[in-house]
Amino acid sequence: MGVVPRARPTRLDQVIPSIIEHDAVSNHTFIAQRLLREMGFVSEIYASTIGPGCAGRVHPVAELPFLADNSQWILYQCSIGGATADVVARHPGRKLLDYHNITPAPLVERWLPPLAEESRLGRRQLQMLAPLVSWVMADSAYNAAELVDTGFTNVMVVPVLTEGGTFEQAPDPIALARLASAGARGGADWLFVGQIAPHKADHDVMKAFACYRRVYDAGARLHLVGREMGSTYIDALRRFAAALDLEDAISLPGSVAVGTLVAYYEIADVFVCLSEHEGFCAPIIEAMSRGVPVVAYAAAAVPETVGEAGVLLSDKSPALVASAVRQLLTDAPARAGLVAAGRSRAAHFTPEVAAVAFRRTIETALAAS
Repeated sequence: MGVVPRARPTRLDQVIPSIIEHDAVSNHTFIAQRLLREMGFVSEIYASTIGPGCAGRVHPVAELPFLADNSQWILYQCSIGGATADVVARHPGRKLLDYHNITPAPLVERWLPPLAEESRLGRRQLQMLAPLVSWVMADSAYNAAELVDTGFTNVMVVPVLTEGGTFEQAPDPIALARLASAGARGGADWLFVGQIAPHKADHDVMKAFACYRRVYDAGARLHLVGREMGSTYIDALRRFAAALDLEDAISLPGSVAVGTLVAYYEIADVFVCLSEHEGFCAPIIEAMSRGVPVVAYAAAAVPETVGEAGVLLSDKSPALVASAVRQLLTDAPARAGLVAAGRSRAAHFTPEVAAVAFRRTIETALAAS
């Protein structure tokens, strides 16, 4: 008797530990839902923690259906530990995993002890899930290698999903006028975009910026744009800015609307990333796509994301970073070359390219089932 193929599942639901607006993994999850629905699946999102702006779009994980007839598959969006991983492990449906990397606990433990515990839990849960998951997506080859080392099989690289056209839109005119007015007084604008968290090393960017101001450009400004993770670290950053006597030169505007974020990219002279850990770093691609040259510390997945289209540093001592930025901003041909290379690099990570890779992985998993 021949083997009877299983029917294609009708549901492909996503589970995520927490979800919030203006977060890269959360945005990725919402876009994945749209793509899954376009592929013909019923697809809902279930989370343990549902942040502001997500009401009505996301369900509590306790409401996740448990269908045991292969009509329902589960896609787990993994970037931290939590009870949701245990729910996924117990679920009878075929399991897929989308891995955005888990920040190593030692990088956040001093400032965010609860996050460190969630990170350790997440690493343990990855080991638990490895034999249960059929197919895996990873934001980068760096993430994929980590999964293979953990014991996962069938790992495919799928770039972070982003909204098409988001960074082609015009900047918010009010925000742009305000930022341009400050720039008219002279001095370079440094920019970094990402969660205000210790592993993003905003403090190291501030050190390098202070060195740059003192040695090269007393009128320069630094913008650290992103949602803060708790108050302890960002309060320390504000105290550090005051100690450096740079309160008027360093802005920490928090999470901003897309039009305002585009305005920050519009006025930026350089994007400086000194993160200790990144599983991909989508803002690097955003900066490149907007024509902002990148200077970055070569840690974790950052070299893979930057490729040959930015200045990569193996050391992030303040004097070295400041010197690298100065050289970039005063060498017009080199800067123009990096801007062109950055736009070319960003084209490898467009929403369309990422969506094709996402659909291909889902279809491959379906065919293999």
